[in-house]
Amino acid sequence: MTPGPAGRRLRLAVVNWRDPWHPAAGGAERYAWELARRLAAAGMDVRYVTARAPGQSRRTEAEGVRVVRLGGRFTVYPLVLLWMLLRRRSFDAVLDCQNGIPFFTPWVLPRRVPVFCVVHHVHTEQFGLYFPAWLAGLGRLLEGPVANRTYRRHACVAVSRSTARDLREKLGWRGPVHLVYNGLTMPPGPVRPAEGLGSPALVCVNRLVPHKRVDRLVDLADRLRDRHPGLRLHLVGDGPEAGPLAALIAERGLDDVVALHGFVSEEDKAALLAGADLHVNASRGEGWGLSVIEAASLGVPTVAYDVPGLREAVRDGETGWLVHDGEDLADVVERALKELADPRRRAEIAARCRDRAARFDWDRSAERMGALIHRAVHARRSRGRGRWWR
Repeated sequence: MTPGPAGRRLRLAVVNWRDPWHPAAGGAERYAWELARRLAAAGMDVRYVTARAPGQSRRTEAEGVRVVRLGGRFTVYPLVLLWMLLRRRSFDAVLDCQNGIPFFTPWVLPRRVPVFCVVHHVHTEQFGLYFPAWLAGLGRLLEGPVANRTYRRHACVAVSRSTARDLREKLGWRGPVHLVYNGLTMPPGPVRPAEGLGSPALVCVNRLVPHKRVDRLVDLADRLRDRHPGLRLHLVGDGPEAGPLAALIAERGLDDVVALHGFVSEEDKAALLAGADLHVNASRGEGWGLSVIEAASLGVPTVAYDVPGLREAVRDGETGWLVHDGEDLADVVERALKELADPRRRAEIAARCRDRAARFDWDRSAERMGALIHRAVHARRSRGRGRWWR
């Protein structure tokens, strides 16, 4: 990687809502951290600026990245802006990661500093699930018109074509949009599948939050248990919906059918996925399907709704099945299980899943992001001709 201005190390700030050790961390945190640590290893001076969960230290260093933690769920935004303002000449470039709304770092930085607004998915429809009407409206205003104006001199990085399309169509984004996919992180060495998961065994890996619609999977298990007496559904992940889901499972008498695993280690997650017949995802929309690709790397296909992000992560009929408008989730899962009952078809799908997953690599993603940053820094601007990366 080429050096920064005046031959010194290029100074990069990565601002993200959470870090990967935050108890509510998810795929967006994985993305920001995997890029940050690789860019640091490639020679950049990287600071990762984020929120501070209870019990976390204010400063730490990991894998060559200096981590700065400021504020909580909402206070992190003004505190990060103040922190950046006081150090406005300390950085050559910024990755400003949007989780519903970005950090608006161009407000406090010199015009010459390129800022890349990293967007995982457009939150327009999700604001109403989490906030009262007035606050949801404010969120849409900030994500749309305010962000559009703030970053008009800068570029955007989207993690999927679906997100890039939504930026154009839903938010009216007019600046350059570059595509840098997620990579794939799995435990080293061979993965031993977990045993005794059921037959058939369904696994869902997701945060337990409203827009993931995990309750639909409980409904699915309720509908299929009579037709498949050995069926077991394993829900892997944690979040505010864990309590309501546990209550729903007990109310339906599904304690022996649906297992809530909560947060598990990467090794245990891989073992659960490897032991599954099918990975299922009921989300109403994603920036990308990280767990879809993780399952695919183990030869396990996914059933998901035909929604942004997931329709790109799942190759319908090849590495999984999509639930299209007018179709029923249970019917699609039944069709998938019927196809997988044929050993030849099962082996064909598993091979396609592994081939698909092998195309996603964090090193390659970091190289692409690094090239974007260096080009912008040396041109003294992040605006340029957007392109699709394949």
